[in-house]
Amino acid sequence: MSGAVLLRGGTLLQPAEDRSFAGDVLLADGVVAAIHTGEAGALDERAKAVGAEVIDCAGLVVAPGLIDLHVHLREPGQTHKETIATGTRAAAAGGFTTVLAMPNTSPVMDSVEWLRYVVSADRDAAVRVLAMPAVTVGSMGERLTDMQALHAAGAVGFTDDGKPVLHDAVMRKALLTAGRLGVPVSQHAEDTRMTVGASMNAGPVSFRLGLRGMPVEAESSIVERDIRLLEEIEREDEVRPHLHVQHVSTAQALRAIGEAKRRGLHVTCEVSPHHLALTDEAIAGDASQGSLRYDTRFKMNPPLRSAEDREACVAAVLDGTVDVLATDHAPHALWEKNVEFERAPNGIVGLETALGVAMRVLHREHGMPVGRVLQLLTSRPAAILGRDDLGSLGVGFPADVVAFDPAAEFSYDVRTTASRSRNTPFDGAAMVGRIVCTVAQGRVVFRG
Repeated sequence: MSGAVLLRGGTLLQPAEDRSFAGDVLLADGVVAAIHTGEAGALDERAKAVGAEVIDCAGLVVAPGLIDLHVHLREPGQTHKETIATGTRAAAAGGFTTVLAMPNTSPVMDSVEWLRYVVSADRDAAVRVLAMPAVTVGSMGERLTDMQALHAAGAVGFTDDGKPVLHDAVMRKALLTAGRLGVPVSQHAEDTRMTVGASMNAGPVSFRLGLRGMPVEAESSIVERDIRLLEEIEREDEVRPHLHVQHVSTAQALRAIGEAKRRGLHVTCEVSPHHLALTDEAIAGDASQGSLRYDTRFKMNPPLRSAEDREACVAAVLDGTVDVLATDHAPHALWEKNVEFERAPNGIVGLETALGVAMRVLHREHGMPVGRVLQLLTSRPAAILGRDDLGSLGVGFPADVVAFDPAAEFSYDVRTTASRSRNTPFDGAAMVGRIVCTVAQGRVVFRG
């Protein structure tokens, strides 16, 4: 464990209570050793006694480290795109201290062996890596993995992310099994029978560009089916499963989720920052979004949607329907993206831009308080994971802390990235909230 750190004179933020106060935080032996509220300097002597590095946080927000529930680290098998080491360094640069690795690796993370590989200290991760292995063998949607053994080995949930679980009987059994284990099933909500050959959102823009589009019903129909399964399981099996819907992008799916919550079902969901900031007009070339025509940096799944769907995503975050923000960080090599639009792989990197985009769109443009923005990236994802030791600042909690300037305005420069990949639509985009330092498990892992 590295030496101690004193974060001195910042505005300490407790997201869960949306409460802030001036103070100092002393980190030592991998935990929060002391917190003093009030005038800076009260912990100076104690910090000196343990040889703490002092970081001046005047004018900065000091908050729990951010948590990302949806990250593709590409290891094993796709290290030309990213490694766990490089991906977690990018996470640290974005203020994240915990990331949840998705299973669409090569081979698929569907066994205890591969789960242990991903979370092993040998991977040289800069921040905490948790694992959500595949819910079906090979993510083929046919046969469940050994969910009990995977859970015993540390799985915090299950997903076939990148692919949906299409068969009703398989999804029902997955929800029931995970419900009995007390962990969520995270669903990639896409009826792939409706999106064959599609490369962007279905609508006027796809028609103009001559590209096959993904209808919004491909997303909403799977969400509605999964909600029906939840109701059936609660009624017939007396188990309360937890469905988490990944990267929701349409008003229709958000309405279904909101109605399910009002009926008391255990449904949570995430929205990605890019779906709050961008629309499908970017694919046609849009200077206001920084895009060129058929710009593959803007190709992802779910795709960028219409302005109306983007507005619905923002509104659902503001009214609390959306539980968390998650990046869906999906690195690709330059040569993989540098092809015709329809042939390019889906996905963008997002760890280093998530806070800056969220602060600009939600805080600066829509007036959401900084504390509520941070809830979406700290206490709420911790609650979904069932980790009451994360997402909060408290004595004895892990020393996972981020300090950032909430007023700083800057343009993101992808040339500074810690990721192995640069496939971002936000190169040169305006950001709000610059990361100054990130401390993960007591180590300073990023300095801005």
